[in-house]
Amino acid sequence: MLVSGFAQNNPKVKALDGEGVYALLRRNNLDPSTYYSSFLQLNKDNLGKNESLISGRTYFLPVEVNHGAYPIFGAKYADVKKIDNELGGAIFYLVSGHGGPDPGAVGKIDGHTVAEDEYAYDITLRLARKLIEHGALVYMIIRDNNDGIRNNKYLALDKDEKCYPNKTIPLDKNARLRQRVAAVNSLYKKYRAQGRTYQRCVVIHVDSRSKRQNIDVFFYHHQYSKSGKKMAQQLQATFAAKYKRHQPGRGYTGTVSHRNLYLLKRTDPPAVFIELGNINNVKDQRRFINSDNREALAKWLYEGLRTNYKHH
Repeated sequence: MLVSGFAQNNPKVKALDGEGVYALLRRNNLDPSTYYSSFLQLNKDNLGKNESLISGRTYFLPVEVNHGAYPIFGAKYADVKKIDNELGGAIFYLVSGHGGPDPGAVGKIDGHTVAEDEYAYDITLRLARKLIEHGALVYMIIRDNNDGIRNNKYLALDKDEKCYPNKTIPLDKNARLRQRVAAVNSLYKKYRAQGRTYQRCVVIHVDSRSKRQNIDVFFYHHQYSKSGKKMAQQLQATFAAKYKRHQPGRGYTGTVSHRNLYLLKRTDPPAVFIELGNINNVKDQRRFINSDNREALAKWLYEGLRTNYKHH
């Protein structure tokens, strides 16, 4: 199987002369009755006539690996060890807000300029890593190949983010949105044709409002998407429970509602759009400036998505 959307980490083996799929699997101590169909799916574009093997050609073995290297997470976090397969079968398309020529909302903290796209991207990366640890197939739709997960308080601004698979992000807002939707939908159709039914899109942003306005994490879905609404509700319930446990008496006002946003309307998989807080409010800034808080946000998002998968 594919462990994530970043790379194929399955073991590889060359086919011997006259060897068929059953013989190759047995040679590698794999029971054909268990692994035959997954072998064909994994190598469907590399087989000969009538699903035969081609001598000397390299094939992927359908064996789950418990670790893999993902350079996109940065050197410190690149090695990802699989903890369990709780999310096995799930596919997630993660879209962090803005990027490329558009930094999104921009704020000031202690004389430092902070940009929405950098913090949304860091939290999205952390979420991706957690999903992979638990067996999900993950695609980062917005990607920065040299940032990785960062623990700095102030994240440096840059403009080198790309849209999956490696497309330059256009300056025009509508073109950017169409590009992201096209990336998600092309992958969705590919996996839908393979019978992969649980596919979800998660869009992560940081809001910009008046400095005086302290807000909580909000979740949005498309008006007519029952699955999107359910996902948003379970994420919101997770956050409410976490705040009640870790900050009793604080109160949590984050809500679930529908919005007529382009990515919610146009992406084929059910989607949720998340606003993490107000980049201009001092209290909200603590939610994403501190790397421990970014890690907690990613963990809570993962737990909400895990709950949604278990009850879909």
